[in-house]
Amino acid sequence: MSNAYGIDFGTGNLKIFSKASNDITNIKDTIALVNRNQMYSYGDAAYAMYEKAPANIEVSFPIINGVIADFDNMQTMIYAVLEADLKANIKRSDIVVAVPNDITEVEKKAFFDIFAKAKVRPHSIRICEKPLADAIGMGVDVNEPKGVMVVDMGADTTEISVVSLGGIVISELLPMGGNQLDDSIVTYIRRQFNLVIGRKTAKMLKEEIGSAIEDAQGALMIVGRDVVSGLPMEFEVDAKMVYEGMRDDLQNLATAIKLLLEKVPPELAKDIVHSGIYLTGGGSNIRSLDSFIKSITNIQMNVAERGEETVVMGLSSVVTDAHYSRFGYEMKSRNIN
Repeated sequence: MSNAYGIDFGTGNLKIFSKASNDITNIKDTIALVNRNQMYSYGDAAYAMYEKAPANIEVSFPIINGVIADFDNMQTMIYAVLEADLKANIKRSDIVVAVPNDITEVEKKAFFDIFAKAKVRPHSIRICEKPLADAIGMGVDVNEPKGVMVVDMGADTTEISVVSLGGIVISELLPMGGNQLDDSIVTYIRRQFNLVIGRKTAKMLKEEIGSAIEDAQGALMIVGRDVVSGLPMEFEVDAKMVYEGMRDDLQNLATAIKLLLEKVPPELAKDIVHSGIYLTGGGSNIRSLDSFIKSITNIQMNVAERGEETVVMGLSSVVTDAHYSRFGYEMKSRNIN
């Protein structure tokens, strides 16, 4: 069926693959509300209002820590994107949704119910675990009897998984991602320099001059609020300051990867040593993160070229390639025929 879609409900970004156009839509997973429950805007337009909106407009993120926190508004947004933006015929669509592996069945079912409990239901709804979609999206044949470690660093969570023979051998979902790094930068700059900055500014610093190693170069001029005077002021932030803000979080991430490696069966561990660790997700773009993790694990890192989109790229194979179609499975629902 040409009317098929692969959907990755990321905390930071919503990614949708359309089989008909063979394109990926990538927008901010953000909603702006008025009167608490009326959608005013969504996507990139809503994110532009974040930390700038007046009191009568609430900017929210319907996905928190990798799971659906605002079911009704997430449902409203995804149908708006599919029907209005992508001109999808929902009733005749095949939908494959990516979900984290290390969450409860109830939390997984919420992703399924986004469509199963809607007024207009797709022709079929399938679920695919994100670690498998990640590996497929990075060109790994997960059907092979070979151990592959995938580290997906998202906005709110980092999922570390080992896959083999089309299944997930071991997986751990860490409550740490790019947003925590942003918050740590905000906290560090406030404590060290008595300057209050927003999360958007911290995110920009992380992406522009942030690095996982100490000897990085670069500086940016930002505007924040001085704690003492209460007035806005310009301030130059260099790469070392950003590194200091992120250092402890990145150390915790590397330690978690090392601890999971210690639990991997020996034969699979041998495969991982030979093929390396696959690093993806939006956080994989942090400068020198691969070198830092390699210094802790002593294993080569393979960094995805389009880390934010490897899950949805994997879903594109699930909906288009018979070799991978079995990785989308159905969930039972009392409300779907």
